[in-house]
Amino acid sequence: MDIATLGGILLGFGLILGSILMGGSLSAFIDFPSILIVVGGTIACTLTMERLENVLGAFKIAMNAIQAKRSPASEAIKRIVELSAIARREGVLALENETIEDEFLAKGVRMAVDGMAEEEIIRTLEAELVAMKERHSRGQKLFKFMTATAPSMGMIGTLIGLVQMLQSLDDPSSIGPAMAVALLTTMYGAIMAFVVCGPIAEKLGLRSKEEAAKMVVVIEGIQSIVKGQNASIIQEKLEARLAPKEREGGEKKAA
Repeated sequence: MDIATLGGILLGFGLILGSILMGGSLSAFIDFPSILIVVGGTIACTLTMERLENVLGAFKIAMNAIQAKRSPASEAIKRIVELSAIARREGVLALENETIEDEFLAKGVRMAVDGMAEEEIIRTLEAELVAMKERHSRGQKLFKFMTATAPSMGMIGTLIGLVQMLQSLDDPSSIGPAMAVALLTTMYGAIMAFVVCGPIAEKLGLRSKEEAAKMVVVIEGIQSIVKGQNASIIQEKLEARLAPKEREGGEKKAA
């Protein structure tokens, strides 16, 4: 799990619960009808906005935001340099026996081994890059929609509570509790939007940019391997896309 994402969400809920407990009873802040209005209403609006399969797919993509298992571009560059040395020494066909964990890199190498033209390989890999960006953009758009919708559903719940409160003005003792319940939906909407959905949308955008940058590196690496360029030249060219600290011997270079 990604400690930053998981820790941030848990810390956010922990601070909210802690402040509630320091000021009163937790039970006073629990109202199931309000939860149904905010959570259920947000999901219902999301389903209205997008097809069911896309919603389910977006939630699956969102899991990328809390998964720690990532393959940085620096690792891809290191593997590309190793493969380029083998290809230059023994020929591209020698890469057929190499085990490559990165699926995108493995696909590019496999096409090169199969003898596909350089232009066709690059066109195919770039098409996959575009498809990845579209999938992630759809997932990010969905969570941004939920970020905007949750507070609105909270306001709707508040209005419902206020209407119910106004209907019982003849009983002054019920006004305070009814007002408290009406305000809870606003709080639930804000928590859902700004503690969960909003940060996940931003994290998805960040991860998508990281993945796209790595795929661009792989595409350039495959192109260089097919052209038979020297491994050191490939390394220098690809590492130019990285921050100094991410390059091989980055700390020394940065110094």
